[in-house]
Amino acid sequence: MENKDSTHKRRVRYKGTHPKTFKDKYKEHQPEKYGDTVARVIQKGSTPAGMHISICVKEILEFLKIMPGQIGLDATLGYGGHSLEMLKCLDSKGHLYALDIDPIELPRTRKRLENLGFGSEIVTIKQLNFADIDKVVPESGKFNFVLADLGVSSMQIDNPERGFSYKTEGPLDLRLNPDKGLSAAERLKTISVDELQGMLMENADEPHAMEISHAIISEIHKGNEIVTTSQLQQIISEALKFIPAKNRKDEIKKSCQRSFQALRIDVNSEFEMLYEFLEKLPDALAPGGRVAILSFHSGEDRLVKKSFKRLLREGIYSEIATEVIRPSVEECSINSRARSTKMRWAIKA
Repeated sequence: MENKDSTHKRRVRYKGTHPKTFKDKYKEHQPEKYGDTVARVIQKGSTPAGMHISICVKEILEFLKIMPGQIGLDATLGYGGHSLEMLKCLDSKGHLYALDIDPIELPRTRKRLENLGFGSEIVTIKQLNFADIDKVVPESGKFNFVLADLGVSSMQIDNPERGFSYKTEGPLDLRLNPDKGLSAAERLKTISVDELQGMLMENADEPHAMEISHAIISEIHKGNEIVTTSQLQQIISEALKFIPAKNRKDEIKKSCQRSFQALRIDVNSEFEMLYEFLEKLPDALAPGGRVAILSFHSGEDRLVKKSFKRLLREGIYSEIATEVIRPSVEECSINSRARSTKMRWAIKA
């Protein structure tokens, strides 16, 4: 008699051209198996759902000058695209450490790298926030190179269950680690108008912060909980009805993007974590060690710039980027999510 557990299970078939829900979209969960589909999407200038296109790879590798035998850190592993290229540079000599706090994506990336031939003998992956870089050094020793990509991975944005995007219906969560802390929905329950307005202005430079914050808090005071992405999107849309019709649609889109960004930064304490990382970074770098940081928000870039300049004056860094480095026009045409990227670097004295 055949063992039922060993029988091959066919993928569920769907009516129509595409599965309706994200969890059923088999291509999004295993994009590496559908190369033709991925190539077509990238050719159109988009990022295929379920995967992430690494940004500024050429610029990063040119600066880091990775040599076989070195010890390095990918402080924000994500999809693992940057790690993969850095591992290739190591040529099976030395070691790469990689950190990420996302318990959903981290095991998938670990498996992806293992399937490409990069196992624990060459890369050590830890579920840690990059602000905890000091907890890695006792095991790793000081790093010859460090990369921190501060952007949210495309896989997180594209998964509606994570609540990162206003474009799809999902729980208003926005946590990078959904096992810890308050979700965005819970955060809004207790926030004041002034605090929310300040958050929208500081975290996203939102020009309509006053109108949006008053509309959100008014809704909560009526006893209406805001628990889904579409609910928040609708409230923002209603709050901005005063904008002239010819500009309204575009303005609402931008305000939704900025508002979700502001909430995400707040829920994950992203500025605080970045500040802590920048303070601990010099002690984690070996003499001559190189660090490259990709930021996607003016507030992040300001923190990196100020830290690098101060530590250069103090003689802790021997050299820093005098100008921000941006992705090429060609890269931005292929990957629209690269357009807001700013790269800065520093070298330990």
